[in-house]
Amino acid sequence: MTGSLLCPFKLRRFGIRLVGSSIVLVFDQASKSFMIDLLSNPQQVIPVTSFFNLSLGFNRGVSFGLMNDLGTWGPTMLSTLAVVIIVFLLVWLWNAENKIEGSAIALIIGGALGNLVDRMRVGAVTDFLDFFIGVYHWPAFNLADTGIFIGAGLLVFQALWSSKKTKHVEQEDADSK
Repeated sequence: MTGSLLCPFKLRRFGIRLVGSSIVLVFDQASKSFMIDLLSNPQQVIPVTSFFNLSLGFNRGVSFGLMNDLGTWGPTMLSTLAVVIIVFLLVWLWNAENKIEGSAIALIIGGALGNLVDRMRVGAVTDFLDFFIGVYHWPAFNLADTGIFIGAGLLVFQALWSSKKTKHVEQEDADSK
């Protein structure tokens, strides 16, 4: 592809992937708003299955409640860090050639933006998906976290698949000599 045609192609591909990020962001924010209305007046837990509840929680820290006690400057620090990470991810997204890699980064960006909006709006991330076995609960999470998790999983899958494919090609080259 020539240089003059490459930029519009990359811009279109980038825009399509940003639409994917926006979809994650919109669904995340809509689900959080709905769950706040559903679960907060009065405060309640809604059992869905024998291992899953809808339960409202607010996480002022990072994943799994780590750094929950950062004080009043915590949301500002974590929001700033999130913006830096999102900018890095946007550059990566612009340069992503592979469909899986681009989709994965788009999911991560959408999830990061969803949690960033929460931090800026209420000073904490809204969580409501509560999975458990007996009395052992996995830390509650939300759709933004799910986008981040799936995106990260796709990146790992793509890296392993690409590595396996490269090793296979290298083996074929060695065998042909």
